[in-house]
Amino acid sequence: MRRLGSREWLALGTLVAAVATAGSLYFSEVLGLIPCELCWYQRIFMYPLVPVLGIAAIENRPEVYRTALALAIPGAGIAAYHSAIQRLGQGSCSIGSGCTTIQYELLGLSIPNMALVAFVLVGLAMLAAR
Repeated sequence: MRRLGSREWLALGTLVAAVATAGSLYFSEVLGLIPCELCWYQRIFMYPLVPVLGIAAIENRPEVYRTALALAIPGAGIAAYHSAIQRLGQGSCSIGSGCTTIQYELLGLSIPNMALVAFVLVGLAMLAAR
């Protein structure tokens, strides 16, 4: 079986980031869910990954992994923290419905859980592209 090259890993990271971005927009714009403060911070780290990784995939520039990890690691940290306070039921945000509120679940994953999975997948794809 052929191993994936850096371009394919970058494209895979782009796909994950694009699906996460589209999903977050679907939750807020279609379903009408109001993002809490931590959700906004996660978006700040996820959204730029789409053009950064997309352009890097087109140009086959695996050295972009440093930039991608600089976005994915703190994004994953925020998503992990958000997931933890949701499960513990302690903590709050100043906007939206509150960070402890689980507004939507898919296959047992809340929105911050899904964001955490996406950030981890992007990070793993970047390590593989490197």
